[in-house]
Amino acid sequence: MCEASSDGDAIPTVFIENERTRVTEWRFPVGSHTGWHVHEFDYVVVPLFDGFLDIKLPGGEQTRAELKHGVPYFREKGVEHDVFNGNDFECAFMETEFLK
Repeated sequence: MCEASSDGDAIPTVFIENERTRVTEWRFPVGSHTGWHVHEFDYVVVPLFDGFLDIKLPGGEQTRAELKHGVPYFREKGVEHDVFNGNDFECAFMETEFLK
């Protein structure tokens, strides 16, 4: 993910970063969010919980992503959004970015 805006309060922890990949855990306390950002690279997300994330998109649109623990999904670069934890519990996912 590119750097999130300063208004985000989700907690990133980078586990691996080299010339080809970056693997980051994103931890979301209840009510937290990433802040608006645009993905610079294709990426895969692996949820570490069962639940949902609310996603705000440009133009005021909002969607809800239902997630299952361990079931990955892929997105291409260029995605712009702000991701919110609307669950009543802390949640997290692992994000792997393909830098090359």
